[in-house]
Amino acid sequence: MAIPFVYNLRSMRARWLSAIVAVVGIAGTVGVFCAMLALARGFHATLVTSGSPQNALIRRAGSSAELDGSVSLDQVKVIEDAPGIMRENGQPLVSPEAVVIAGFNLRTTHTNANVQVRGVSEETLKVRPNIKIIEGRFFQPGLAELVIGKNVESTYEGLEFGKPINFGGQTWNVVGVFDSEVWADSRVLNQVYKRPENLYQSVTVRLDSPAAYNQLKDALTADPKLTVEVDRELDYYARQSQVLTTLITVLGGLVAVIMGIGAVIGALNTMYSAVSERSREIATMRAIGFAGSSIAISFVFEALIIAFIGGLLGCLFVLPLNGYTTGTMNMQTFSHMAFAFKVTPPLLIAGIIFALLMGIVGGLPPAIRAARRPIALALREL
Repeated sequence: MAIPFVYNLRSMRARWLSAIVAVVGIAGTVGVFCAMLALARGFHATLVTSGSPQNALIRRAGSSAELDGSVSLDQVKVIEDAPGIMRENGQPLVSPEAVVIAGFNLRTTHTNANVQVRGVSEETLKVRPNIKIIEGRFFQPGLAELVIGKNVESTYEGLEFGKPINFGGQTWNVVGVFDSEVWADSRVLNQVYKRPENLYQSVTVRLDSPAAYNQLKDALTADPKLTVEVDRELDYYARQSQVLTTLITVLGGLVAVIMGIGAVIGALNTMYSAVSERSREIATMRAIGFAGSSIAISFVFEALIIAFIGGLLGCLFVLPLNGYTTGTMNMQTFSHMAFAFKVTPPLLIAGIIFALLMGIVGGLPPAIRAARRPIALALREL
């Protein structure tokens, strides 16, 4: 025979103070857990969502990142003739790209940060059709114009839509906002930084289909005129984010575990206290026919209710962080990167599950104790 659900609700209401303490502890733990995951996912998403499964990124063999890559214009011509590349009106969708590091002041601390600026070709919007201009327009080829990411605009001083900014000894006009990094014309960027006009850091190409990747890679790596490394664009950006996302996840997990231990101890105290205070109730229920297993299930269920409420509150606390812009150093490129917290439904579900696990760990030992409590001993206390 099962104990009615209303009994647990009345019990929690009667012991509301200890229940609130347990709820707050679990809510704080879940909030930190979800916030750290949202931070890691936001950083990962900022890099990876700029990629496409139908794009390949080509750079010098042996280079760890685009910054130390080098692809000449002659090599670009060879790449354009490779099989597997999408063509539009007979023209290959290939974007040779230059990458530089420029210093901009952070809005929060007013200190200087290294920011990656990408020089792209006129074909880049065809190569990356998922890139959308949110405000303004794309830069005009041959002009000192920039398009900047929406997170960039809110993170760095001077990088504002419609306003000029000086860096690299050149005044640039910010003409558009989109959902990526900082882009300019690659030829203009090379000229401003006094780099050879026929030298790039990488080449991004649009494939006929994702399945054409192996065909392209085999052709380019086997060509004696080239010494290049070919990656799927998504795989390359995923590797760029791996170190920091792993670090954030691990550190966040450790903090959440430490806080979780405290929350579990709070839940244990709450439930053990409930067992002690309700010894006569437990004995009476046993005497009128409720099995020990039913009492144990009732106590675990009560702990799960407390945990669920705490988990739900923790998730609600972290929701305002969604879209909040922050920034950090990308360990792979040693440049500062602006990104936003990304709170997703799967992340919130993970927070609720984490809370319920804490509820089970905190509620099971007291529940077992309640179920094993001798009836005769408890009845003597009446």
